[in-house]
Amino acid sequence: MRRFSSLTATALLFLPFLLGACRAPESSPSAAAVIDSARGAQGASVLQRATVRYRFRGEAYRLQHDRGAFHYRRAYTDSLGRPVAEGLTNAGPYRVVEGDTVTLSPSEQSAVETTVNSVAYFSLLPEPLSDAAVQPVYSGRDTIDGGPYHRVRVTFQQEGGGADWQDVFLYWFRADTYALDYLAYAYGQGPDEEGGTRFRKAYNVRRVGGVRMVDYYNYTVDTLSAEQMTRYPDLLAQDAVRLVSRIELDSLRVRPLSGRLSLP
Repeated sequence: MRRFSSLTATALLFLPFLLGACRAPESSPSAAAVIDSARGAQGASVLQRATVRYRFRGEAYRLQHDRGAFHYRRAYTDSLGRPVAEGLTNAGPYRVVEGDTVTLSPSEQSAVETTVNSVAYFSLLPEPLSDAAVQPVYSGRDTIDGGPYHRVRVTFQQEGGGADWQDVFLYWFRADTYALDYLAYAYGQGPDEEGGTRFRKAYNVRRVGGVRMVDYYNYTVDTLSAEQMTRYPDLLAQDAVRLVSRIELDSLRVRPLSGRLSLP
């Protein structure tokens, strides 16, 4: 009887560990749920009907949203000293030189769309990840600089995905705050294109008009492929990345849209 009691006590002692071993592993969140939480943490709802203005590399940008409608515009002075405004709306790209709208060739249309849209896309992240062409997949968990992160991989549908729809992105969202602190992307993934990868780390984090906005350190490792981008956080910790540029938004303002979208 005494022996039975000892065995029973021993079994009870190890019962929690046995149950733990039989318990199903913790399930991963869906990519869509992580993105929704990140957009909420950003204050993306403000951007549904807003005007965002900033200067980027000496050019003036104005990004406007009116729910499903949008108008992205940049203004600069060309090599001949002429004022130029070019942009992108739901109807397509355009260019205005010295007040006159000019006809764009297909290659010029693509160039305007790619330039304006890419600047707008990165500056508004993670809000653009709600677009219908986005194909997100939960990719795993990482620890970066001692913090827990969700990793989400994003590709794009060809329809609605823009000229660079074959690009591949990784996003790292802080698990406790859902802040987008790091991202990587592979560009030039189409046939006959010279591709590469980049890794960005957010800094100068500030809340402007209720929206979390950031600047980025832009890094690369010349030999890293799209399939190897998950290595970037470790390479950053090892100081094995090369700083390419800084992505800085100057004179940043976010305000509710007053009236309708501005015309091109």
